[in-house]
Amino acid sequence: MIDPHPLPAGRLFIFGLGYTSLRLADRLRGLGWSVAGTTRGAEKAAALRVSGIDAFTFDRDRQLADRALAGVTHLLSSVPPDDKGDPVLDMHRADIAARAGTLRWVGYLSTTGVYGDTGGEWVDETSPLAAAGPRGQRRVAAEQGWIELHDGPGLPVHLFRLPGIYGPGRSAIDSVRAGTARRIDKAGQVFCRIHVDDIVGALMASMAQPMPGTAWNIVDDEPAPAAQVVEHAARLLGVEPPPLEPFDPASLSAMAASFYADNRRVRNDRLKQVLGYRLVHPTYREGLAAQVAAETHGIGPVTRR
Repeated sequence: MIDPHPLPAGRLFIFGLGYTSLRLADRLRGLGWSVAGTTRGAEKAAALRVSGIDAFTFDRDRQLADRALAGVTHLLSSVPPDDKGDPVLDMHRADIAARAGTLRWVGYLSTTGVYGDTGGEWVDETSPLAAAGPRGQRRVAAEQGWIELHDGPGLPVHLFRLPGIYGPGRSAIDSVRAGTARRIDKAGQVFCRIHVDDIVGALMASMAQPMPGTAWNIVDDEPAPAAQVVEHAARLLGVEPPPLEPFDPASLSAMAASFYADNRRVRNDRLKQVLGYRLVHPTYREGLAAQVAAETHGIGPVTRR
């Protein structure tokens, strides 16, 4: 079947070559794209260049080389804001804005944390941004900074709000196998999540069908308690799940405990109905099963639109 929204090859520049964005880079390079991007370490940048990615070092104290953005048709930022703001915008806002006539698509990876705590109620892209904690508030400010590049210079900016990301090497399968998984019981608490390959698929769908100035929730269909996911992973591995523990913030790291401060369910209707993206892994069950199957048979999961 012919894709009604083909994705012609271009040059993608990624601020922050990490777990998710490198999977996107690999997928696009397989389709004939050239990919460039940033990392903080010189050794990692050198290794990426050997692999075929034009990598540059960048952080708040090191600007990009002048040639870095030459020929770029698509741009993605996965760099989180720090306590001073968004490093990409602070260092290179003008450079990005100057490419308003040549950039065909711009994406910013944000977080569903911008919605704050809803007591488990549903939110969508039209819901108020009510983040209470400093991390969430910084994300709201960063989103505003990126969308201003659409409202002002006219860049084709898209916001993507992500929940907890899982996939090979970063899933409940891996933590159960490593013996680090915990089943924390907090009544009524659920978390949203998304498989890394569905992020890649959704980003590619957006790149093929740009809708500038929009925000998208990239989440799966089933918010669920984290303890339930760990139990399912243990079942897939044929081992006993870790014991259920009552929620006790003192027994968790500050970062882990902070995740339990917000409880919300996030809708993905716009992703599926407007963009037309079909989830490869609609729930954690399909995602974890795919990982086990890939490990068993030596094949990777397939991403599709």
